[in-house]
Amino acid sequence: MEPLWTPSSERIANSNLATFMQAVSSCLGREIDNYDELHAWSVENPAEFWAFYAAYAEIDFDAGPKTVMSDHPMPHTKWFEGARLNYAKALLFPKGLESPDQPALISLTETGAEQTLSYADLRGQVARCAAALKREGIGEGDRVSAFATNTPETIISFLACASIGAIFSSCSPDFGLDAAQARFGQIEPKLLFASPFYYYSGKRFDTLETVENLAESVRGLEKIVLLPYPGAPAPLNKGGPNKRSAVQGGFDSWQNWLEVEADLEFTSLPFDHPLYILFSSGTTGLPKAMVHRAGGALLKHHSEEHLHSDIKGGDKVFYFSTCGWMMWNWLVSVLAQGATVVQFEGSPGQPDLNVLWKMVEKHGLTFFGTSARYIHTLQAQGVSPKQIADLSSLRTLASTGSPLSPSGFEFVYSDIKEDIHLASISGGTDIVGCFMLGVPTKPVYSSQIQGPALGVDLVALDEKGEPITGEPAELVCRKPLPSMPLRFWNDPNFERYQTAYFEKYPGRWRHGDLIEITEQGGVIVYGRSDATLNPGGVRIGTAEIYRPLESLPEIIEACAVGKKEQGDEVIWLFVVLQEGETLGNDLKDRIRAEIRAKASPRHMPRRVYQVSQLPRTRSGKLVEVAVSRLINGMNIPNREVMVNPEALKAIEELI
Repeated sequence: MEPLWTPSSERIANSNLATFMQAVSSCLGREIDNYDELHAWSVENPAEFWAFYAAYAEIDFDAGPKTVMSDHPMPHTKWFEGARLNYAKALLFPKGLESPDQPALISLTETGAEQTLSYADLRGQVARCAAALKREGIGEGDRVSAFATNTPETIISFLACASIGAIFSSCSPDFGLDAAQARFGQIEPKLLFASPFYYYSGKRFDTLETVENLAESVRGLEKIVLLPYPGAPAPLNKGGPNKRSAVQGGFDSWQNWLEVEADLEFTSLPFDHPLYILFSSGTTGLPKAMVHRAGGALLKHHSEEHLHSDIKGGDKVFYFSTCGWMMWNWLVSVLAQGATVVQFEGSPGQPDLNVLWKMVEKHGLTFFGTSARYIHTLQAQGVSPKQIADLSSLRTLASTGSPLSPSGFEFVYSDIKEDIHLASISGGTDIVGCFMLGVPTKPVYSSQIQGPALGVDLVALDEKGEPITGEPAELVCRKPLPSMPLRFWNDPNFERYQTAYFEKYPGRWRHGDLIEITEQGGVIVYGRSDATLNPGGVRIGTAEIYRPLESLPEIIEACAVGKKEQGDEVIWLFVVLQEGETLGNDLKDRIRAEIRAKASPRHMPRRVYQVSQLPRTRSGKLVEVAVSRLINGMNIPNREVMVNPEALKAIEELI
């Protein structure tokens, strides 16, 4: 197989990863000159690797660790015991920052508003917010939530919480009441930051009623602070709290609530101190409330961004995300590199699909992160970014959320940029990071994520629990990571935690993805293993069905699920077609013929249906499990966690 892209010798030599390999070689007294050797050392010696990286990255410990990694098995492994640090301090005072006047945040909205905050500005805003939190009686271990847009105030409030040891949690304001309450109701925050409205695709959506209902339903909530929207009038006039709510302290505006002046202070906290609580999608039950440790998130993100993403001081880094997706948390950590975080709030297609690429040119972005679905949409709509804007500043394009198709890989190099590091990445909210991701010193092959992350002992295990290559199998991590959850909230005996990851392979983390380790050392993701199809006892990843469909221009996207029939399983396929196309017998026959020729007769769908849209989570992931439950007559809990629950209703009516 020929690579789509190979980094130049100059690019390799100038990469952060190459510099790190030289440092490791010097430390070990032996030459490590390729990524595979480096990765092997990192997983054979996890304590040594993470200790070395913490020192190399100059993580600012207030007190050093007594031990780096305990002997406790997952999920009870303890990291950097005795070490103390502050996550917010690491981000606001990054090593190598040339000047506090350097931009820390560039924030843009679909309405055209634009705002830039320097590191000095950001420090001042965080200090004022932290002082106001303390004034409200909030301190270490208290929960603070945000029902918020992706704008500067959300980052400021998060860093302020981190600075004093409060635990932060967020979701985007397009979440319905039930979805937000299912999250925040579990953790009972004392204070809620809330956006009373937002814009999407040119429309304004008012959410104040949802906020008021949250105030009624979330126990322990004492205060709600309404956040501003850039370029729009403040949500409240001056004059103190608004008493429309059952919350004791009522509503107040961000502008009124902030302290006028404050000194920036940082509470020294243990490495394992809870930083934030992230939630699973909740498509199969109550969302899992994952408590992530400050030191683990800092260390894992730093290694991914510095080594795997090659982010350098002064870079401008963008990832399209809302505050309800872990990529938002990942993006904020970029500040620890002395880089600039670029935020975009709104629709990536407003006013058209050119908007984000014009942003790349205007602001000189070096890193562009998005979803595979967005790339597939550009491809389907015939949008060629390189014809729209000057992308010369762009070095890396990252894709996640779902597997990027082979044609998606090719589209990046044909229509975005020939000389670019396409870093397909995959991990999860569960580890607030990646199991496998880009490697800037290695070639990029179609369909493949370049390799497992440093420190990640990744294998694909077959049904017997044996490692296997060249075939789809379960993604398993055999050794602990510092960014694995500290615990689940309200799970004191680790029962839900154990069931979620360790039930099938005791002592080893089973993530729930179906992957293949390739001969190039890369990784192909086939989708969620709980959505794996099993016709006639043959395990099939859904991506194996989607890939043959790429040759049919009528099809935009598809969803394959298993229908239980007479003790076996048959495949049902739901397709979204280009505007003006209809699903006649001819197209059905061509769909089956393509799948048979490029996959196997086992992969052929028994039934094919046309739908106008497919159900997705609010982070853009296809909800195959929900469709499978629907067609098999099972209950689907928490439909409100989907961005378009009406898509499920349409399928229900269709079948």
